[in-house]
Amino acid sequence: MPPAMTDLLDIWVDHSPLAGHASDQITVDFLLPTGIYIQMDVPREATIQHIKLLLWKQAQSFPLFPALGEMESHMFECVNQAAVHEELEDETRRLCDIRPFLPVLKLVTRNCGRAERLLDSKIGVLIGKGLHELDAINDQEVKDFRSKMFRMSEERMQRVQMMTWMEWLQACFSPSIAPSLHLYEDMLLSPLFFSSLTVFTFNLSFVYNKNMAVKKWLTTHGPEEEAWRGQYVLRVSHCLEFLCGDHPLILYKYIRLCIQVKEPPHLTLVHTSTVKAMFDKEISAIGAVVSRKSSNPPLPLPPKRRVPTVSPRKLECDLFKIVLVSGSKVNAEETAKVQVRAGLFHGTELLCKPAVSSESSGRSDHTWKDSTLEFDIAVCDLPRMTRLCFAIYAVMDKVKKQKSTKNTHLNKYQTIRKAGKVHYPIAWVNTMVFDYKGQLKTGDIILHCWSSFPDELEEMLNPIGTIQTNPYTENATALHIHFPEYSSHPIIFPPFDKILEKAAEIARASDCAPMGRGGKKFHIELKEIMERDPLSQLCENEKDLIWTLRYDCRENFPQSLPKLLLSVKWSKHEDMAQLQALLQIWPKLSPRDALELLDFNYPDQYVREYAVGCLSDMSDEELSQYLLQLVQVLRYEPYYDCALTHFLLQRAQGNRKIGHFLFWHLRSEIHMPAVSVQFALILEAYCRGSIPHIEVLKKQVEALSKLKSVNELIKLGTIKNARSKTKEAMLTKEAMMTCLRQSGYSETLSDLHSPLNPNILLVEKCRYMDSKMKPLWIVYNNKLLGGDTRGIIFKNGDDLRQDMLTLQILRLMDLLWKEANLDLRIVPYGCLATGDRAGLIEVVSSADTIANIQLTSSNVAAAAAFNKDALLNWLKERNSGDALERAIEEFTLSCAGYCVATYVLGIGDRHSDNIMVRSTGQLFHIDFGHILGNFKSKFGIKRERVPFILTHDFIHVIQQGKTGYTEKFGSFRQYCEEAYLILRKNGTLFITLFALMLTAGLPELTSVKDIQYLKDSLALGKTDDEALKQFRQKFDEALRESWTTKVNWMAHNVAKDNRS
Repeated sequence: MPPAMTDLLDIWVDHSPLAGHASDQITVDFLLPTGIYIQMDVPREATIQHIKLLLWKQAQSFPLFPALGEMESHMFECVNQAAVHEELEDETRRLCDIRPFLPVLKLVTRNCGRAERLLDSKIGVLIGKGLHELDAINDQEVKDFRSKMFRMSEERMQRVQMMTWMEWLQACFSPSIAPSLHLYEDMLLSPLFFSSLTVFTFNLSFVYNKNMAVKKWLTTHGPEEEAWRGQYVLRVSHCLEFLCGDHPLILYKYIRLCIQVKEPPHLTLVHTSTVKAMFDKEISAIGAVVSRKSSNPPLPLPPKRRVPTVSPRKLECDLFKIVLVSGSKVNAEETAKVQVRAGLFHGTELLCKPAVSSESSGRSDHTWKDSTLEFDIAVCDLPRMTRLCFAIYAVMDKVKKQKSTKNTHLNKYQTIRKAGKVHYPIAWVNTMVFDYKGQLKTGDIILHCWSSFPDELEEMLNPIGTIQTNPYTENATALHIHFPEYSSHPIIFPPFDKILEKAAEIARASDCAPMGRGGKKFHIELKEIMERDPLSQLCENEKDLIWTLRYDCRENFPQSLPKLLLSVKWSKHEDMAQLQALLQIWPKLSPRDALELLDFNYPDQYVREYAVGCLSDMSDEELSQYLLQLVQVLRYEPYYDCALTHFLLQRAQGNRKIGHFLFWHLRSEIHMPAVSVQFALILEAYCRGSIPHIEVLKKQVEALSKLKSVNELIKLGTIKNARSKTKEAMLTKEAMMTCLRQSGYSETLSDLHSPLNPNILLVEKCRYMDSKMKPLWIVYNNKLLGGDTRGIIFKNGDDLRQDMLTLQILRLMDLLWKEANLDLRIVPYGCLATGDRAGLIEVVSSADTIANIQLTSSNVAAAAAFNKDALLNWLKERNSGDALERAIEEFTLSCAGYCVATYVLGIGDRHSDNIMVRSTGQLFHIDFGHILGNFKSKFGIKRERVPFILTHDFIHVIQQGKTGYTEKFGSFRQYCEEAYLILRKNGTLFITLFALMLTAGLPELTSVKDIQYLKDSLALGKTDDEALKQFRQKFDEALRESWTTKVNWMAHNVAKDNRS
């Protein structure tokens, strides 16, 4: 079954059985290298290998057949849906999955080794960008990076070939390790051990490691002849996680979770022969492409002839300048004058006054009379990471009333520069002053500009924007500039040792000067500055003080390094050199503190290398926690070959779980033009260094493609049958089931390793949800643990990245609370963006929405929201005795956690259908489309008037249904206050994590102003007592105004009842 498309002219739809045709054949034209043309019908779901076999049989009756030669020496080519030539090297793929733009396949001769071509083909399909597209990029930086990554990946695969099976197991399937919070020496653990069909249980000490646990089982239950000889390993029963290493059992996250919910851990004994078979399979996959390390390495190439170079320091008198040659396709009105503004930036710091061109008339093509733009900064003072930022804008007379609505959207960006004149931005573009090798750019360059502007501009310039030019060159404004030459030899930025020599020279010259030790008064002032949050601006006097007392900062406030970096005058090469020397003796920061140094404000190469060095101390679990941000800050890296890229690849290739999420975080944004090439290069490097992972990821990509097809089929069906809802639902569900049962779908969607661990597809239980985007509810049976069903929701049409960020922050809050010995039973369910407005959401088992709980307790929808007993009765139906006590305690803790979390994050749109409760009592929130105080409003009136949701039916549960049970409510309030103060202590971390996401393009996180909400909600800058007073006021307000929430919920329930 081919993907269903809304375009009814699509040949794959016309021939679809679900589109009214019974035939499962499709007519394909074949072009042979002998010049022969053959047309024949082939099965739509046939593999390319099978189609080639059918063609070979048919071709025997045509002329020149002997000239074709061997079948294996040929492969097919087609034009794909992106109108790009695609080589079909992977012949296990089905024709209906490839979906050629037209049913034409060209047979061509293979030019090189089959294994290498097959690998290239698989990687291209996997990352969503054919490697031939990367081959075609005429950029030496791309070529050098790919060559280096190819070499490093091959060496990595050769090292894997030398691994033992246990080392491989630990790298690929090691479980999450929880931080050590308590000592449990006196407690006992009673795990369930599964061996074949037998179940064993016995007591173990928490300090036992997995070897001791297996040894005890063998002693008490194992066969006598099989004494302890390392013949078994332990696996978490419901997933492919093996208890590797010598950690005590209590440190494994799965074991800890079982203890928290008072359930016995389920562990399976796996014989080592099974694991070794898995290992051998992966090693053979590597061996098919990569040969083992040769004992005779190739001879080194002769050294290249060195070209004489000049340091910028030799050009102290030369001011930096550029020449504007021309501008084309400038979309300006005829009456407007067009100007170009250019600025030099280091991060967000403007290095000197921007240069502005003269005005130019015309509609599309422009040249400027004074074409040379000179900047008030010497070439020798340009930092290595200097960005040259351009803005093209129209200058028009100010009018009192807008007569035309043609360009009304530009009003958002208009800036009045002088009386009677208004400037309208037209396009922007950025480029680096030095290339990736550190050479000052010279010669002509054409920059294709971007037309979409962010909310915040610096002098009409966009320094935080990408340095990549617009790939859609056909319609983009183009700016032709010229970098002049200042010397007959290339100008190279000084190497690091020369920078340190300069710092030493300055230090010798100032030996007799004081080292900047401040008195007590200055120390107090410095302490106050350093304790401010990252959003607080520094004035020039404060920057001067920090720079003067930089050695005091190193000794007493090492975590204040970001503020010192913001105080450096990067436009003076002497200050920059002294900073680099100081950085060499700066204490190592904690990974959490070092994250801030990867923000756009800190572009210096050596600062970022220092930050990455600090991150190397992160455990795999901690790295996973911040991986989302680390992928986003790759956007700030101006060059492909950087420390952060190497760090992420190294850690991802050393841990399969990190690799999995790195792959999807990159793959989900491959469609974005600003990062398309950069992310494709990193994905290619990861795949080449993780060859065995390719097949697993490839199946996931294929499965998601199938789910998208089913979703589009459903959307098409609901459009066709929109007049009859009953008929629509029946026909659409039947079409979905027919589609899922087809072999091409059932095979792809079964035995699937996914982020949410489903395995076997249960077609009969699958359905689609009745919301706008018709998300699919897919039910799987976990093959590793019989009878355990898992649900996932596939969404196509919604951007899940904001949900993913919110859930990540909730996970972090949960971790911080647990580190402070406060477990608030948060449910940060799985959520993963997998493509352009597409992704997966984990279904939390045994849970229902507040709306459904209320509606089932009342015959009248309007009254349901006011039934305070509904929630407590629902819990009583599912729990009794001690279980009910535990459920109410779970509800109390989780309600406290989410009250604080939703208040701090400003989560809006909190109606009764996006708050859920598990049968065990845990309350949790879903659907985070509105964050950071962006609350919904209607007719200009805010629908949500409370800081967080705390209704009287929640309090009724907390108080166990007893009126005036103040002790329980007092405990709940205490939990909230304690949780709030813990988050306050980590306010800088939350601000940093949101700041690192600013360029991700999330709808409600576009500028620093959005993050200001966090600063206000956490009351940063106030004392704990002042902050607690503010929170208590918000708590009382939430309680006092909870009736407004009930009214909103009543309206929601009535609307929902009318829809059903």
